[in-house]
Amino acid sequence: MNARIIGSGDEWLILAHGYGGDQSVWDKILPYLTRRYRVLVFDWNFSGAVKDPNLFDPIKYSSFHAFSNDLIELMDENKLRSSVFVGHSFSGMVGCIASTKRPDLFKRLILIGASPRYLNSDDYEGGFKTSDIEQIFLNIESNFHTWASNFAALVVDSKDPLSVEKFEKCLGRMRPEVALSMAKTIFHSDERDVLEKVQVPCTIIQTTNDIVVPVSVAHFMQKKIKGKSTVEIIEDEGHFPQLTAHQLLLDVFDRVLGY
Repeated sequence: MNARIIGSGDEWLILAHGYGGDQSVWDKILPYLTRRYRVLVFDWNFSGAVKDPNLFDPIKYSSFHAFSNDLIELMDENKLRSSVFVGHSFSGMVGCIASTKRPDLFKRLILIGASPRYLNSDDYEGGFKTSDIEQIFLNIESNFHTWASNFAALVVDSKDPLSVEKFEKCLGRMRPEVALSMAKTIFHSDERDVLEKVQVPCTIIQTTNDIVVPVSVAHFMQKKIKGKSTVEIIEDEGHFPQLTAHQLLLDVFDRVLGY
């Protein structure tokens, strides 16, 4: 998982990237965080930064639970306890699931652009219709690199072209078959039942205009999570505040973590 431990301090922070990313999406905030914390960064096995193609088994990794087990194993291996877990996008729910299995590992969850379900239903706004999601799958299958370029421009604030380019390169490094398998796992997921089992304190961070996750999802999660939870709204476009509004994101970290 290309795990690295950087920084110093008594507290541990774990940074977990989302779909299409790798640990480099945290580069803007790492120098600041490593002055105060010991930080663990890593790449999920679907990432293009992981060189061994055999590590990703599409059947095993067709649910978030397999990823939560990998996270627990990584934390146990590094003897982490009572840590602050920062999960972006899909990783937010992976952290929630892991915290229900091993609450001793987590002091707090910081969930950035997380969602328990992406599909709309009668009583829930996830942000996507079934036809939207089927079209994404078709586009990944028919021309992955064109889709990756278009998707990056949609989900990262277009006023920050360097950040759009950075995510496009990360996403484009994924193997197309892995990108499709993971897209199906994520977009078909429904982890809403997990939320009421989460006892760890949570900070839910959401940008004002995120095409992937509506603001209403953050408030839905806050209502359902059993542990003490708060919603922090960042004035920013897109799904990647760590790239396009990193100082605002760090300001939230400072408030939440007591600096």
